[in-house]
Amino acid sequence: MDIASTRKMAATAEADFSGLYQARFSDLAAQLYAFTGDPSETHDLVQEAFLRAWQRWHTVGRYEDPVGWVRRVAWNLAMSRHRRLRLIRHWADHSQPAAATAPTGPDRVVLVAALRKVPEQLRRALVLHYLADLSVADIAAETAVAEGTVKSWLHRGRTELARHLSDYWEGGSR
Repeated sequence: MDIASTRKMAATAEADFSGLYQARFSDLAAQLYAFTGDPSETHDLVQEAFLRAWQRWHTVGRYEDPVGWVRRVAWNLAMSRHRRLRLIRHWADHSQPAAATAPTGPDRVVLVAALRKVPEQLRRALVLHYLADLSVADIAAETAVAEGTVKSWLHRGRTELARHLSDYWEGGSR
């Protein structure tokens, strides 16, 4: 098959999918909305179903009823969401009320503000180590890196954090 034929087939597939999307998105969203009652969530679910159809369009596009496939995927996504929310509600209803948290003091506010200035990977290591009390080995396993890398992140993170906190300790702010 030559390049021109391949491009023509791709353009045809894209046009077919686009036509299906334009023609049926609203109908599918309306159907799912009747189940979820949440227009934003419904929109996301139908979008996700169409995305999955596009990723498999070479197969789904040849189905006798590709809309049926998209509907089924959207419905399955909605049902999974519904089950997950029902489980969360059940757990929340049967769990002990959360202990009252201490009010956020100025030190905590300063710490969080300084942490936001630390690069993301270093910040993650600092939070996992010092706030979640994870060991270097645990952080390495969770982030799929070597322990030496975690130690390096922690060292660099502490240095960055100290630099950002020094402004506050000296009475100023950035």
